[in-house]
Amino acid sequence: MDNSLALLEQKFEQFLVFCQSLRAENQALRSRVAGLENERQILIDKIDTARDRLEALMARLPEE
Repeated sequence: MDNSLALLEQKFEQFLVFCQSLRAENQALRSRVAGLENERQILIDKIDTARDRLEALMARLPEE
């Protein structure tokens, strides 16, 4: 009986360690996603700025 209880305790400890590692991985992934979303928005803004500048330059070109 004591052996079964010790085995159960060991498995429970392993489960808790596994859950902790999953929580840590999940938090790291959430941080990475937030950073990538921020980077994506910065790139979208740069593209929009470049588009606006190109449109302004094209408007200044003489027509043929």
